[in-house]
Amino acid sequence: MITAGIVGAAGYTGGELIRILSHHPEVEISFCQSQSQAGKKIGSVHRDILDLNRDFTSEIGDVDVLFFCMGHGRSQELLRERAFPAETKIIDLSHDFRINGQHDFIYGLPELQRDRIVTANHVANPGCFATSIELALLPMTAEKRLNSPVHIHGITGSTGAGQALSSTTHFTWRNNNISIYKAFSHQHLAEIKQSLTQLQPGFSDAIYFVPVRGDFTRGILSSLYFESTATEEEVIQLYSNYYRSHPFVKVLDINPDVKMVVNTNYCVLNIQVYDGIVHIISVIDNLIKGASGQAVQNMNLMFGFPEDCGLNLKSSVF
Repeated sequence: MITAGIVGAAGYTGGELIRILSHHPEVEISFCQSQSQAGKKIGSVHRDILDLNRDFTSEIGDVDVLFFCMGHGRSQELLRERAFPAETKIIDLSHDFRINGQHDFIYGLPELQRDRIVTANHVANPGCFATSIELALLPMTAEKRLNSPVHIHGITGSTGAGQALSSTTHFTWRNNNISIYKAFSHQHLAEIKQSLTQLQPGFSDAIYFVPVRGDFTRGILSSLYFESTATEEEVIQLYSNYYRSHPFVKVLDINPDVKMVVNTNYCVLNIQVYDGIVHIISVIDNLIKGASGQAVQNMNLMFGFPEDCGLNLKSSVF
């Protein structure tokens, strides 16, 4: 058994981590920290967690693994203010350490660099849109066959915006509504380009990404297309080979929808080729494979547990 602590445990990703880790056979949750909710029962904030009889705390204790679920910028601030034991593993769910540079965090997309995650002490969990889009493109770049601009439309549920209320997350605005935001300028583009060029260093074509706010709570559907001379059979075989050893990515010959993956750590990909255009649909749960589930997947790799340990979750189709 290892001990785990969650910093910033009152938000959506913190709640999902509590739910998953509470049933993980190799983990004991030592504390759930929250400055805003300290002293309150966890079940009074996360009302879907009924069997964890403990309070949020304001203190951060010593554990084997720390999950940072704070707002962007807060993880860097905490690490400047406080030193943690060298043996403490840290998994950060913000975007603070996703871009390679002046830090020792490893980008935590197992399907990109599982071997590096296994030996890492600090891991930066990928963004939710980035996860969906990268998983749809990695096999092409691994074979150096992404040689044209990529066009992406992606729609996400309201939980992707976090728990804090804003004008675009309020029910009266979001319900029965849809809108585009951050067209061609989404913050996840930097990490997407970083991952693609890691596998295909010469890739320099444009990535045209148009994100969409959906009128549902959770899930991401990304629709991507690009030019290629490959046949449909070749592309499907290429993707099947790449993901053969990765338990959470499924290449399926069906038109996927978000409900297939909601509440799971799966990514489902569907591939079609139309007159020299490869079209890929990628669906994930933004809070699980796009956040907390992937964080647990990374933890499993870092501690030598089976990669899918504690993550055999069924989707909520109905």
